[in-house]
Amino acid sequence: VQLQASGGGSVQAGGSLRLACAASRLTGYAMGWFRQVPGKEREFVSTISWDGGSISYADSVRGRFTISRGDAKNTVYLRMNSLKPEDTAVYYCAAGSTTTTMRTSFRHVEFWGKGTLVTVSS
Repeated sequence: VQLQASGGGSVQAGGSLRLACAASRLTGYAMGWFRQVPGKEREFVSTISWDGGSISYADSVRGRFTISRGDAKNTVYLRMNSLKPEDTAVYYCAAGSTTTTMRTSFRHVEFWGKGTLVTVSS
């Protein structure tokens, strides 16, 4: 299983970015995003079920971020609007059994992609 993330970058506060994660050899899993800043635990951002019917967001991003799946289901997108400096982090694509377990803790994630850096300047 491989998860390939892309789309990070630098943007000013209020701007937007879209992250993408392409999964290979992965069927039936929930996918999502976590983020991490130095010195802190990796934190849950958002997750979506395999069929797209179940979606969860962290309170800190709800209303600003939107997660979605591509038509082929093996690609997940995270549209990030109204970005804030506190959104600055390395964002990691993740896959796990269910959205419920994934949003509980990063320890329930079964597969990780390499991180992509998002920097939001004030």
